[in-house]
Amino acid sequence: MGPRGQDDEKDGRTAPTSGHDRPAPPSPPGPRTAGNGAEPGTGEHRSGAEPDDAREHPPATDGNEDAGSGHEGADGQCEGAGTDGSRGAVGGSGEAAGADDRPEGAGTDGSRGAVGGSGEAAGAAGESGGVPDGGQGDAGRSEGAAFGSEGVPDRSEGAAGRSEGAGGRREGIDGGAERVAAVRRVGAVGRRRRGAQLVACAALLAVAMTGGAIALGTGRAPAVQPVAAGAVDPGVLGGGDLDASITALQTHLRAQPKDSGGWATLGLAYVEQARTKADPSRYPQAERALRRSLSLAPDSDQALAGRAALAAARHDFTNALAYADAALRQNPYSERALSSRIDALVELGRYAEASTAARTADARKPGVPVFTRYAYVHELAGDVTTARRVLEQALAAASSPGDTAYVATQLGQLAWNQGDYKSALTCYARALAADDGYLPALEGRARARAADGDRAGAVKDMEALVARSPLPGPLVELGELYEARGAAGDRARARRQYALVDAWTALARANGVNADLDTALAAAEHGDRRAALRAARAEWARRHTVHTADALAWALHVNGRDREALPYARRATATGYRNAAFRYHRGVIELATGHRAAGRASLASALRLNPGFSPLGAARARTALEGAE
Repeated sequence: MGPRGQDDEKDGRTAPTSGHDRPAPPSPPGPRTAGNGAEPGTGEHRSGAEPDDAREHPPATDGNEDAGSGHEGADGQCEGAGTDGSRGAVGGSGEAAGADDRPEGAGTDGSRGAVGGSGEAAGAAGESGGVPDGGQGDAGRSEGAAFGSEGVPDRSEGAAGRSEGAGGRREGIDGGAERVAAVRRVGAVGRRRRGAQLVACAALLAVAMTGGAIALGTGRAPAVQPVAAGAVDPGVLGGGDLDASITALQTHLRAQPKDSGGWATLGLAYVEQARTKADPSRYPQAERALRRSLSLAPDSDQALAGRAALAAARHDFTNALAYADAALRQNPYSERALSSRIDALVELGRYAEASTAARTADARKPGVPVFTRYAYVHELAGDVTTARRVLEQALAAASSPGDTAYVATQLGQLAWNQGDYKSALTCYARALAADDGYLPALEGRARARAADGDRAGAVKDMEALVARSPLPGPLVELGELYEARGAAGDRARARRQYALVDAWTALARANGVNADLDTALAAAEHGDRRAALRAARAEWARRHTVHTADALAWALHVNGRDREALPYARRATATGYRNAAFRYHRGVIELATGHRAAGRASLASALRLNPGFSPLGAARARTALEGAE
């Protein structure tokens, strides 16, 4: 909902995203630890002993039409919804079949689903997948060695201070130094594998990741939160200081090394830290913590759901689905696993199954995480009206600043996709009012400002963003903003942003992240076109989504293979997903293959839908359309 984002592959709060493929939306509440087996972020409980057969894991799972009305009544969509946050948009019971037998605390508070109705779709969750190989870790590892191998950061890591200024929260030098260490590891990989070119890129990335902090000055270090043994607050990760929360968990686990839930929560915290700091080097730490949790409690739905989140963050959606299914066999009401299952199916291009999974999740565990995913499934099918309505319901149900920022950002992205920049900016303003450090909202505001003609504001926002989170999508967007501005030195500035994409990609791959989609999207326009095609083909071999179809179509086009590209461009627009960039790509390819009328229609449709969809692409679309008339 990526990831919106995302995506995402969805902002989502799980994975770094390219900015092109919205990430699967995450479960906004932070992961939690509890001695009663509570699901992270949900407070749900599992009652009674599991039957013997429930403890066995299953085998692993294997148009251009302007649909909709755009933004009816969109002006008020971020002003506070008129729906009761505890009820669905349509109504009905919203309860799963067999609700009398549901685990204690699972959806029994009277909350209503996005769809309503009296029962969940049959067989829609947790029926197909088991744990991928190696999921349970090394049970024989000694406790002391296990903790030492987790890669737990030094206590000083929690001192990545933040200074408050006019631009909101800013990270201090300590946070930048932490990421420099990760970049240095990439440099070592580069020396072994790619030589001086990758080392140079890594150095550029180090400058990008620390430059903002150095320029702004050292922030104050937050106080370390001491935690008494056995007293980890289940909501400790739902607050605003993730570094301090991780320090608290480390303290707890030193005193209670056999706390499976604590290890699972730490693993999820590392996944979140990787996302917020754009530092994929956290993923191996997350994997070790989650393996440790499973070695202590092989059937822990919390740890299995954590493995699903980690796999999704690494863009390994096949294993994400398998882990989500395994978690749901242990706890069919796990909000995190239900959400991860939708994410995985979306990112594998299995949209019909994703829709069924979303209905099931809505019946079992209605709430913000499920509503946002339900909305994204409908958006991908071109049903913008339903997507907006459900997101407005989710915004009404938001009970924390983090939830409000997350959902308002999704509404802003939906509005931007339809070319409604006024509504988008209103939504991003609401998100940043709730959490002035929420980076996806800052990115969205930058894109909306650029599309609305405020290039200076867009550049300022995007520069602030990449100084803190140099992910491929924002880096490419900033480079294109520089190119579009055309001031002295802007071309060189743009080249530096594009070079940083290579450094991030190398860092991601060194830490187990599949970065082929990011490579394909960035390199097709601003890098090695043959590498873009190789990456796009590799990603298409793994999953058939509208985003991978578009990436492969465009990579084929820039390599002069338009006839081969055309079927993929058509497939990218076949679900009804209203994406101006997809329509632009299709129109250019149609013109190149002699389909002039269709090409003009596609280009006109792209510009009608979202006239400012790209700093460079929108202008090129207008030029191509004028040349075709």
